[in-house]
Amino acid sequence: MENKLSVNNLVISFRTPGGKVQAVRNISFDLKEGETLAVVGESGSGKSVTSKAILGILAGNSIIEGGSIIYDGMDLLKVSEEDFYRIRGDKIAMIFQDPLSSLNPIMRIGKQLTEAMLLKGKARQKASRTAFNGTLALLSQAMVDSQAGGDAAKAEELKSLCKNFDKFEFKHIELEQAYNVAHEAAVEAVDEIKDVLFYIEKNAFEDQKYTIKEIIRLVGQTGNDYVVCGNDLESLKQLLSDLKKVSGGEIRSGEYTETTRILKELQVILEKALETEEPDFFNMGYYVTFSGQPLPDKPVAELNVFLKKYTDDNFMNRFRQCAREALSYSAKQYESLKADALKVLEEKHGVFTKESLDKKECSEAADAMIRAVEASIDRLEIRKDSVAYTFKSSIKAALHTYFEGIPKNKKAAKVHAKQQAKYDKLTARGKQPTWKVAPSTAVDLELAKDNIDAVIKRMEDHYRTLLEKGSVRDFDEETEALVAFFRENASGVVMKVSKSMAKYKALKLMEEVGISDTRKRYRQYPFEFSGGMRQRIVIAIALAANPDILICDEPTTALDVTIQAQILELINKLKADRNLSIIFITHDLGVVANMADRIAVMYAGKIVETGTSEDVFYSPAHPYTWALLSAMPDLETNERLEAIPGTPPNMIYPPVGDAFADRNKYALKIDFEAQPPMFKISETHAAATWLLHPDAPKVEPPRIITERIARMKAKGGASNAE
Repeated sequence: MENKLSVNNLVISFRTPGGKVQAVRNISFDLKEGETLAVVGESGSGKSVTSKAILGILAGNSIIEGGSIIYDGMDLLKVSEEDFYRIRGDKIAMIFQDPLSSLNPIMRIGKQLTEAMLLKGKARQKASRTAFNGTLALLSQAMVDSQAGGDAAKAEELKSLCKNFDKFEFKHIELEQAYNVAHEAAVEAVDEIKDVLFYIEKNAFEDQKYTIKEIIRLVGQTGNDYVVCGNDLESLKQLLSDLKKVSGGEIRSGEYTETTRILKELQVILEKALETEEPDFFNMGYYVTFSGQPLPDKPVAELNVFLKKYTDDNFMNRFRQCAREALSYSAKQYESLKADALKVLEEKHGVFTKESLDKKECSEAADAMIRAVEASIDRLEIRKDSVAYTFKSSIKAALHTYFEGIPKNKKAAKVHAKQQAKYDKLTARGKQPTWKVAPSTAVDLELAKDNIDAVIKRMEDHYRTLLEKGSVRDFDEETEALVAFFRENASGVVMKVSKSMAKYKALKLMEEVGISDTRKRYRQYPFEFSGGMRQRIVIAIALAANPDILICDEPTTALDVTIQAQILELINKLKADRNLSIIFITHDLGVVANMADRIAVMYAGKIVETGTSEDVFYSPAHPYTWALLSAMPDLETNERLEAIPGTPPNMIYPPVGDAFADRNKYALKIDFEAQPPMFKISETHAAATWLLHPDAPKVEPPRIITERIARMKAKGGASNAE
C-alpha cells in the first residue's frame, strides 16, 4: 500500500521556566493508505505532540529540533502557513478529545459545519487551476520530446492533441458549471419547500409572499437545465406555472391546500433529480466541442456509456497512448538523472561524517546534492516522490540546526557557568535556591549531526530502491492516474460552494454521522446536544472537506462506555466508506483492539514497540506494553488488574538508558546504562527492549497476560494462532 504520511526521526522539545522538556525523541513511522494506526501511551508520552506537529498547531514554545513529516511531496515542518492552510482541514483533519472545547458555544451547529466549506472554496479552485495547467504543459513537452524525433509536423500534431484536450476540458468546465447552478438551485428549492411544508403543518407559516417567490425563482433556475430534470422537465414547468397561479390567492386567505399539493409534487420531482446519476461532463465536453451534433436523447446512464465510447474512439485512446509513451520516456530520462544524483550523494556524504564539520565545506556539498536531486525529480509523476521533493528543505534545516547550535551552546555555557557559580555560592551559605540552573547546552550537536546524516542516508537508500525496481512500473496505471488527475482538477475549478450547497452538504454529513432530525439539529447550539452527539458533530466538521487523513486524539475519553462503542463503530464505518487513513491516539489499548491495523506504543517521547494489532495483543514484547495490557480490563479476568508503579520520568532530564527502567520490574542492569535499539521480531513487529538481545535472560510476560492470550487464541481470536 502507498504511504499517505511518513514521520522520520522527529525530535520536538518545549521551552519551560524549568528547562527544555524533550517531548518527542527521534520517532519514525509511516501511515499507509486506508489503514488505522493506533498510537498508544500514558499522558505525557508524546502522542498528542506528534499529532499536533502533523497538523502544524504546536504551541509557541515548541522547538522542532529535527526530523520531517512528509505528505504529498511536502515536509509539513517546513511549509509556509499559506501552504498549510490548503492542507489543514482539507487534506488532514483532526478530532479532539473534548468535543465541547472544539465547538463555539454561542454559534449554531449549522454555521460551524458550513463555515470552513465556504472559506476554503476559492482556495481549492485556484489550486485546481494551477495543477491542471502546469501538468498539461509538462505532458505536452514530454510528448514532443518522446515522439516527434525532430519532425516539426509531428511535434505540432502532438501539441494540438494537448490543445484539443484543453479545449474540450474548457467545455467540460462550462457544462459542469451550468449543471452545478441548476443542481444547487434544486438543492435549495427542496430545502425551502421542506421548511414551508413544515411550517404549514405547524400552522406557523410566516413571510409567505417572499418564501413562495423564492421557491418559484429556484425552481425556475432548475428548469433551465434538461440534464438535471430529464423527462420530468415539462411536469416541473407545469407545476411551476400552477404555483404562480394559486399561491397568491391562497396566501391572502390563509388556506394552503392547493399550494401544499403542488409543493409536495415539486419536492418529489426535485428529489428524484438529485438522486439521478450525474452526467459524464468530461466526455460530454468532447462530444459537444467536436461532434457538431446535439446530445442524444437518452437516460443519463445510457448517455454516459455512449459519450465515453465516442470520446475514446475519436480522441482519448490516442491521447492515452501518447501520454503513456511520454510517461515512459520521462521515467527513463529521470532514472538516469537519479543514478547521477545517487553518485553525487555518495561522493559528498563523507563531508558530513567528519568529527568536526566545516560550515563552508558542508554548504557547498549540500548545494551540490540539492542540485543533483532537484534535477532528478520527474515533475510529471502524479504521485509525488516525497523523499526527493523534501530533500532540499530537510538538509538545509538540519544544517541550520547544527551550525546555529554552536553559538547558542557557547552562550548557554556562559549563562550556565554564571548561574552555577551563583547557585554554589548560595548553597555554601546554607541557603537553598528556589530556581534551577540553566542547562549548559541549548542544542544537542551530536543529535543534530546524526539528523544531517539520516537525511542523506534516507535519500541514498530511497534512490537505490527506486533504481532497483525502476523497470517494473505500470505505465498503463500511471496514464489512467494522470487522466483522473486532469478530470479531478477540472471539476475542482468549477466546484464553487455557495451557502445553500454548504447547508445541503452539512445536512448530508449530519445524516452520515448518525444524527437524526437534521433540519432541527442544524439550528441548535452545542449545549443542546449530549456528549456523544457533540462528538458526532465534531466528526462531521472534520469530514466536511473530505480529507485523506483523519487524526483522532482521544476521541472517546470524555464519553461513557456505551457511547464510546458507538463512536468507534462510526469511525470504522467512515474509514471504510471514505477510504480514510486514520491515526488514532489513545491511552487505552482496549479501545483500539478491534479497529487498529497497526499499533505504535509510545513512552517518554519514544516508540518502544510497533506491530500489527495481532502482534501487540498476542505477542507483546516490551515490558511497558505488558504493563498496559495488565491494566486493561476484560470480562473474563477475575484477578486484580496490575497498576503501573511509579510515574513517568522528568523529561527535562531524560534518563540515560531505557526511560521505563525505573518502573520496570524486569529491568536489567544495562537498562539503566544505555537506550535499547529497536530489535526486529518479524517483518511487521519490533520492540526497543534489552530483553530481546540474544544474551538477555528469558523472561515471560505476566501471567495475567499469558492467560488472556491463551483464552483469546482458544476462541480463534488471532488468525495466526497456533
